[in-house]
Amino acid sequence: MPDATRYHMTPDEFRVHGHALVDWIARYWERVEEYPVLSTVEPGRIRDQLPATAPDEGEPFDRMMADVRRIILPGITHWQSPSFFGFFPANVSGPSVLGELLSAGLGVQGMLWATSPACTELETHVLDWLVDMLDLPGKFKSTTAGGGVIQDTASSATLCALLAARERASGSQANQAGARRSLIVYTSSQAHSSVEKAVMIAGIGRDNLRLIETDEHYAMRPDALDTAVERDRRAGLAPCFVSATVGTTSSNAIDPLGPIGAICQRYGLWLHVDAAMSGTAALCPEFRFIHDGLEHADSYCFNPHKWMFTNFDCDCFWVADRAVLIRSLSVMREYLDNEPTRSGAVFDYRDWHVPLGRRFRALKLWFVIRHYGVKGLQHHVREHVRLAQEFAGWVEADDRLELVVKPPLNLVCFRHRDGDDATRALLDGLNATGKLYMTHTKLDDRFTIRFSVGGTLTERRHVEQAWELIRAACEQSP
Repeated sequence: MPDATRYHMTPDEFRVHGHALVDWIARYWERVEEYPVLSTVEPGRIRDQLPATAPDEGEPFDRMMADVRRIILPGITHWQSPSFFGFFPANVSGPSVLGELLSAGLGVQGMLWATSPACTELETHVLDWLVDMLDLPGKFKSTTAGGGVIQDTASSATLCALLAARERASGSQANQAGARRSLIVYTSSQAHSSVEKAVMIAGIGRDNLRLIETDEHYAMRPDALDTAVERDRRAGLAPCFVSATVGTTSSNAIDPLGPIGAICQRYGLWLHVDAAMSGTAALCPEFRFIHDGLEHADSYCFNPHKWMFTNFDCDCFWVADRAVLIRSLSVMREYLDNEPTRSGAVFDYRDWHVPLGRRFRALKLWFVIRHYGVKGLQHHVREHVRLAQEFAGWVEADDRLELVVKPPLNLVCFRHRDGDDATRALLDGLNATGKLYMTHTKLDDRFTIRFSVGGTLTERRHVEQAWELIRAACEQSP
């Protein structure tokens, strides 16, 4: 009979390969700006190079890494490139990756406090730290009726907030189709697609989602929200939930939380605030204007995995009343029963989100905060905003380009003055060089280029290089 242990990687083998892999990642970070930022492989090219069936016998680690270099790297769009200016930052850092490695090595399943008390209590404590670091309302701290939890993404946070709002609005009838059909949800026409997906999953339905008009800065108009809520109330419907955005994906627009919150309070609506990328800016006191009016919110989230040097996935989600969230999501089975849970003295985070299982995400966030400190994090946020504002000034001074909207933080939206075709050609030509990567949106139905600054490795010279490429491309255009 074969030795069952012979198939495992021994601790000594893991040590050797682990050291080699850390060296490989470090070299990758050192050389990442040498790679074309955007992958140019054709669809199907990666799969064509993979064997049709899995190997019968195990293969050496060195062969696996050789295939990473040969097959995988050409198919990578390098989000960690200092010349990646597309979508939003998805930045990583040394302490974050080490925290992720430690979490993977410990292999904790943190569904209950009892399954690893440190997993739960560290998470609770770090999220209380962040309430202070971002100057969020005190009602979100775990020492009150509220509290925070780490979700995978802001999409999951929005869904959980909506489920809690549904529970609060319809109580025990929340699972009845008739009750769900009358509930109405409101968000900006510029809001993230996750709101629409959440109403679908929650059984409320797309027909009960109201997209509210925006102003000249692409932020939600409170007067339009008020009108929509009144119209639905007169029609016998049940408005229940508003999702406001601090930093929309398209343009970084910041919804006016104060007036929106006042409307929510007047009608008894749940206010959820999604600050996925931009919430990190509130580490700096001078940028905390983005949260003006946040005291009205019932829930709030932001993503350290975007702009706070913490690798994906890590969304921080807070509620002012954790009891309604737990009622919305708690299901008890005998195999989950234990004395600490029955005592009510602990948090069981399985009741705070959709999955039962959960990883020890708090470790990497804890490592990042302790490595950089508040001052280090503030330094990098300020520098990214400064670079974006400087870039916006260069665009504004160029008579061939125009700013679409004044950038509040680190996202610059601009277009070619000759129209959509010229703007699209400019973007496609620049991305094809491999020397930078930008993405687009449509604002007022016009093609718009987005230039997002926030990468861990991005310095002024990379922003300058991007501008020189843009300027040269404009000069060459007919």
